[in-house]
Amino acid sequence: MRMTLADRVRTAVAALLHATGESQTDLAAALGVSQAQVSRRQSGSAAWSLDDCDAVAGHFGIDVLDLLAGPTRASEALPDARRRGAGRRAGTAAAGQAPAPARPVALPAAQEEAAR
Repeated sequence: MRMTLADRVRTAVAALLHATGESQTDLAAALGVSQAQVSRRQSGSAAWSLDDCDAVAGHFGIDVLDLLAGPTRASEALPDARRRGAGRRAGTAAAGQAPAPARPVALPAAQEEAAR
């Protein structure tokens, strides 16, 4: 069964919120609406208008057509700098520091013996 346009927008918004680590409250503040309004739109009891879609796309730094195309395309269009944890990774690289080396994992005695 094909997703309706309303379903694609709702799932795209959910995917973008997840990818950025933002909450509905964060999105609501950026759009100048209440969290309850975002919740109603995400639950399907109210619709995302075209103006809403344009504002959501602008907030996430993607083209509105990517938002309307659904969650996969919207997520792929999301700029790396907007992704969850991007600030921590970028901060490490910007400071010229190498990432912390991985700590060795202790193997159970039987696995350690087998590895030799």
